[in-house]
Amino acid sequence: MTFASTSTFTFGIYPGGLLGTDAEILEPVRPDQPEQITGALRLLQGDAPTLAVRAYRPYESAAVLDSPATPVDPGRYRGEGRVLDLALTFREPDGQLDGWVDFVRHVVRTEGPHLAALQICEEPNAYLPILDGSTPNVREAVVRGVIAAKEEALACGFDIAIGFNAVPNFDPADTFWPELGALMDDRFHRSLDYVGLDFFPDVFRPLPPEQLAAAVAGVLSSFRDTLGQVGIGSSVPVRICENGWPTGPDRSEQRQAEVLEEVVRTLYGLREELNLTGYCYFDLRDADSSGTGLFDRFGLLRDDYTPKAAFDTYRRLISELSVSG
Repeated sequence: MTFASTSTFTFGIYPGGLLGTDAEILEPVRPDQPEQITGALRLLQGDAPTLAVRAYRPYESAAVLDSPATPVDPGRYRGEGRVLDLALTFREPDGQLDGWVDFVRHVVRTEGPHLAALQICEEPNAYLPILDGSTPNVREAVVRGVIAAKEEALACGFDIAIGFNAVPNFDPADTFWPELGALMDDRFHRSLDYVGLDFFPDVFRPLPPEQLAAAVAGVLSSFRDTLGQVGIGSSVPVRICENGWPTGPDRSEQRQAEVLEEVVRTLYGLREELNLTGYCYFDLRDADSSGTGLFDRFGLLRDDYTPKAAFDTYRRLISELSVSG
């Protein structure tokens, strides 16, 4: 099963411990334990027909590889209905495009049989040092990458969903979407299978609990409108590629479970109206369960792989909503 060949609502998760903050890459205090990760993925998936395993890989010719591939060897987590959702990052220091298209084609050609989805670039409209939005020529990298990936997939006979992602941006002066839209042509629109959205309501801008559902719905509706303004119509699905809520000194594990349930049920309720076809939680386990930073404890598991309340919440939601999707 691939995301390109089904309309079923699919769930997923990023299973690594490494993550990016607003300024740097945060290494987990404990290395990945593949057997523990596989066991957790099996529990989350339960009887659901599929679970997407999200992974990230940098453009290999980058002069400065400050964003390593994560998790290591993600293919080991495939099987038993689990599929691979791979994001390629573009962080060439000077935005050099030489070799980028060849890299994208090589990934499709060599790994296509194992890919359900391939995302071109990571958050190209997020202007932070560790994200693609800070890289020159990233808009061209998105457009050229999407076209090349789809052409190669079709030539090889691979059924891979090809897309790109973005974050919410409510700055009317921001030029990302108009500039990206100006680069799109018929080949790009024919090649595009989905657009991803990364968003973290009530994390960076706290919300009163009673406003959470409305905020989620508002962001999703606004994002769909933004896509329409650059010619990406409602027939192109939107997938939530990253969403999470960290625990911490003032952020309880019980509240994490409540937020997860409300966010998932809100977007699931909007799936037909807004053509939403998937949700991926970020991430499986904490980077540092004793840390006090905002980014230390996004996991459904603690850094020793013991579960928080939200782990069972997500397992239950996957079981219920995958079957009825």
